[in-house]
Amino acid sequence: MEILNSIFRTIHTIKGTCGFLGLERLGSVAHAAESVLDQARDGRLAMDPRTVTLVLAAVDLITSILEGIEQTEEEPTGDDAELIGRLEALLQDGAETEESEIHEDPVVRSPDEILEEISAAVKTGLEESEALKTVSDAQDSIENEIREQLNGEAEQAPEEPAQVGAVPETQTSTKVSKGNGASSKGNVSNQTLRVNVDVLDSLMNMVGELVLSRNQLLQLTQTDGESVYANSVQHLNRVTSDVQEAVMKTRMQPIGNAWAKLPRLVRDLSQSQNKKIDLVMHGAETELDRQLLEVIQDPLTHIVRNSADHGIEGPEARLQAGKPETGTVTLNAYQESGHIVIEVADDGAGINVEKVRQKAVQQGLVEEEAAKDLPEAQLLQFLFAPGFSTAEKVTAVSGRGVGMDVVQSNIEKIGGTVDIRNKHGQGTTLKIKIPLTLAIIPALMVESGGNQYAIPQVNLMELVRLEGERAAKGIEMVHGTPVYRLRGNLLPLVDLNRELMIEDETAQDGTNGSSGAETISIVVLQADDRQFGLVVDGINDTEEIVVKPLGKLLKGIPLFASATIMGDGRVALILDVLGIAQRANVISENRDRSKSDTTVRAGDTSREVQTLLLIRAGQDGRMAIPLSQAARLEEFPRHTIERAGIKTWCSTGTRSSR
Repeated sequence: MEILNSIFRTIHTIKGTCGFLGLERLGSVAHAAESVLDQARDGRLAMDPRTVTLVLAAVDLITSILEGIEQTEEEPTGDDAELIGRLEALLQDGAETEESEIHEDPVVRSPDEILEEISAAVKTGLEESEALKTVSDAQDSIENEIREQLNGEAEQAPEEPAQVGAVPETQTSTKVSKGNGASSKGNVSNQTLRVNVDVLDSLMNMVGELVLSRNQLLQLTQTDGESVYANSVQHLNRVTSDVQEAVMKTRMQPIGNAWAKLPRLVRDLSQSQNKKIDLVMHGAETELDRQLLEVIQDPLTHIVRNSADHGIEGPEARLQAGKPETGTVTLNAYQESGHIVIEVADDGAGINVEKVRQKAVQQGLVEEEAAKDLPEAQLLQFLFAPGFSTAEKVTAVSGRGVGMDVVQSNIEKIGGTVDIRNKHGQGTTLKIKIPLTLAIIPALMVESGGNQYAIPQVNLMELVRLEGERAAKGIEMVHGTPVYRLRGNLLPLVDLNRELMIEDETAQDGTNGSSGAETISIVVLQADDRQFGLVVDGINDTEEIVVKPLGKLLKGIPLFASATIMGDGRVALILDVLGIAQRANVISENRDRSKSDTTVRAGDTSREVQTLLLIRAGQDGRMAIPLSQAARLEEFPRHTIERAGIKTWCSTGTRSSR
């Protein structure tokens, strides 16, 4: 009832403000919706799906009219008689319509007070656009209230109801202790300030320049151990870090802001497809940078739409499978080691892996023989291939094969990863992992070919340094790929000089200094849940760097993500760990590949799982023989070996073997 009363008051305020501004069309729609809500809160009209649908239609129309006013500064023309007639028909289903009374609340300003305030503001020079902003804020408030009602898990309403001119969600506010309604209201208004987003972006850019200057001063004082400015620079370093943290907090927003339209999306989809779907959201208060929030909004929308459309079955199918007829789509957000993790899970039918296998063969993404041996995890990656879809028919919602490749591309552009976990018949979980912010990040500085490069610390697992005999014999070859045995696991190695096509006289066997070098530096990285070692010439130190966009000439190179300016004023490129892994064939490249370069050949043994027999032979180190080619293992004395011509034979009992 508190939510319903709050929605009614907001609609009532919109109607009153429209009367003051002479917005007749907007006022008519708001008046019709207000009458329906008035009967609903008095108990004369049930808030069933039909009523909620029409109220939402009225809110959509109000949004459309407000957008027209914002663009043209005039109320757009249009005929709303049909919608108003349907709203009035609802009133006839309830008790006889009576004139709505204004329900005063001691905590909320009355409509008359609001109109007097707006009138006084206009007389003192306030533009009417500010008054329209008041209407827009009120409209945003009603959408938030309806969203909470549809979600079914709305938190307990605050002590003070929604009020006109309330601070939008994009603002930074300070928590205050709860007291009586009046004092709490006064504290919020005194401690909250509207700040334009452009101002925050400009402030962040200036802090970035301050961080660059700090890095330069730190480098100067480190080279001069007796500098008289050392203490002052250290103090500047601490202050700069505090300022940087404070400014970054102003850009942080709850991820729930990106979820605002999802309840409406799921509700409309369930209504159109005759499904019963609950949307459950956890961790809406988890914060991340507003720049990332804008990037993930569209991918999240597509993922949730897929879960509701493809994942959740109809009520009859669910009952036959022994499930409740109402399906559930769950969103969960939380922080994990410098990342934001977003999980979208459904309890639907899951992904039919065999259908994916058949579709991949049909579209030429893999040959039929090779497809039989592909594991499920690799098959699921085909879902991110452009144009790939398992839908049997194209609908207005999905089925065209456009979407998941764009989702992966957008997430990877901001340094994130997408992973799918599937249980056939039980549901699917899609996991997104993205960094907290993109503006200023910690990075490891490395050297290769005489140049410095930055590696984002979020991709860094550990550092390995091989010296002496370990450097000479620690690198092994498997199928022509250099690997290092790290705690019993084979770690594929990628030579950064080779990937950057930098000439290196010491490079042998595919690694930088794998033979003949005194030391080998390996940076263990993780890309798309797979680890590999990046061999570099040298490792310097970690620094906080300011991320700068790449120029046009470098944007198309998959090895580089962005650039930064170092403390000495030189430009350093930031490596794209995922791009390097894809270029070196450490992981598959479903995102950009075409049919010609994505076909998996049946004879390509590098993609097949083999059981190998490991042997050691002379000075050549460790070797491997396919176990299927070994008949048996047998030991015999060396003196039994004989030579016949250019061939060597060994007599074992009655048998002779070459």
